[in-house]
Amino acid sequence: MTSTDPSAGYRVLLVEDEYFLAQEMAEVFESRGAEVVGPVPSVEEALDLITATARLDGAVLDINLQGEMAYTVADALEARGVPFVFATGYDQETIPKRYARAQFFGKPLVAAQVAEALLA
Repeated sequence: MTSTDPSAGYRVLLVEDEYFLAQEMAEVFESRGAEVVGPVPSVEEALDLITATARLDGAVLDINLQGEMAYTVADALEARGVPFVFATGYDQETIPKRYARAQFFGKPLVAAQVAEALLA
């Protein structure tokens, strides 16, 4: 990884409650030089990290986190101007239209594709 790599130092928040998928995504982002914030499995923890973290460059959000919908996390990221993608088992049609700009990845997913989309 060189210092001119656009992924180097990219800070990505991972919000995913499936442990093994969260770890796989973290490994993929880190292998591309990104710094992973999290992963966290709940809305509350995600909101705490958003508040406590000075710089976030992007985020990956599961929609259903331990039975709670993650739209408040998406709203907090949008308020800070942080781009995010949805990685979820839900159909794309269930996502409110106000998040139409966010890319969607249905599960099962390929973590490398999610990373490529966010780091592009």
